[in-house]
Amino acid sequence: MYIGEVAKITGLSIKAIRVYEEKGLIMPPPRKGKYRVYSESHLDILNLIKEAKLLGVTLSQLKSGIVYKNGDVDWSGVGKFLLEFKQQLLLKIDDLNMKVTRVEKCLLTIDFCPLSVDSPLKGRD
Repeated sequence: MYIGEVAKITGLSIKAIRVYEEKGLIMPPPRKGKYRVYSESHLDILNLIKEAKLLGVTLSQLKSGIVYKNGDVDWSGVGKFLLEFKQQLLLKIDDLNMKVTRVEKCLLTIDFCPLSVDSPLKGRD
């Protein structure tokens, strides 16, 4: 299929598809005359890229996570990359939960703060 059809199927722009090719995220498709002809495997990797970007994965991270062996995507390597990214997300969740807990503690004690200060807080009722 040609790039226009690929763009329609994936929801990606033609420009984005070409950028992903230039950056080595997808293998250059074979040509039929002057046109690139994309395969189902191109669709698979483009959909992965689209989903990963929605999750906050950068193109440079994807570049290290998408590895080709003999012209084919090494899906086990992609799986390892996704597991590592999941671990990073879980660490961020833990960090955010810790921060939320600290804010909650501050909120619980904020009403007692004026009692420990000699001068009244401005702007508080």
